Amino acid sequence: MARSIPVDDPSRVAEIRRATLAVAQEEGLDEKLGGNAAIVSTEVSTNLLKYARQGEVFISPFAPGTGPGVEILAVDRGPGIKDLAASLVDGYSSAQSSGTGLGAISRLSQEFDIYTEVDKGTVLVSRIGGSTHALISVGSVIKPLAGEDISGDAWGFSERDGAIALVVADGLGHGVEASRASSEAVAAFRRATDLSPISVLRQIHDALHSTRGAAVAVANIDPSNRTIQYAGIGNIGGVIAQTGRSEFMVSHSGTAGYQMPRVQEFSYSIPEGALIIMHSDGLTTNWNLDVYPGLRRSHPSVIAGVLYRDATRHRDDVCVVVAKIRSNS
Repeated sequence: MARSIPVDDPSRVAEIRRATLAVAQEEGLDEKLGGNAAIVSTEVSTNLLKYARQGEVFISPFAPGTGPGVEILAVDRGPGIKDLAASLVDGYSSAQSSGTGLGAISRLSQEFDIYTEVDKGTVLVSRIGGSTHALISVGSVIKPLAGEDISGDAWGFSERDGAIALVVADGLGHGVEASRASSEAVAAFRRATDLSPISVLRQIHDALHSTRGAAVAVANIDPSNRTIQYAGIGNIGGVIAQTGRSEFMVSHSGTAGYQMPRVQEFSYSIPEGALIIMHSDGLTTNWNLDVYPGLRRSHPSVIAGVLYRDATRHRDDVCVVVAKIRSNS
């Protein structure tokens, strides 16, 4: 289960370390990888405490299909890193410390990426364990509304016969009952034998009759042909984002579990270099990746972290999922 922990006090460092070890244990990582994850989370949270403003760490297991692992995503609105290349070299420090933080994080990670802008902040991801998916890279951020312990949003990943399917669900309202609705939507998605979006939406609709309902969108991605089949009900955002323009995928009005009118499935092409972004309405719709130099080249989790940081409404649960087809697919 994903966790979000603000870094607003020295005691948070130990809390983040414990949370990381708990996820590593749940994922079945061996002692070495679990220890590496603990070191990374300690270094990340210590750096946020020293340098950042409004720092936050997200700890989550990998998406199904990429093997067991722990993802540590750090987001801040601090001063940024003026010389990133130097900061990644052991022995460099801008605060008279040992300067081993970023270098150690990079070495201990199976996947590592960082995006920073001076006076705007930094987003860093470290992934430990698991494996790199051959066709697609997926990252996410999910966080409950302030004051809630559990998010009413959820997302899922499935793979079958060379196709990748994603679902994002936003349970109506907040808290436990919203979480039950979105979790049941994801469970129905994973039970589906036919991954076509229309078929999956119908199964989700049937499964949610006993819940308060949810907004849901399903995407079926064919990485080889660079196409996507998409269907949605309610206010889940779906975007194919490429440089200079974005194509918004169509969802219909309604609520899965209550009222699902005739829903259409739409087909889209995915241009080379384009990103697939799905999100709940906890994220605004006026974000623009073009204002972030070089961000499109970043790991999808980093992109999701930047969008979360800069485009969250702050009055709802939020879920952001970013997918990128690997160029050698």
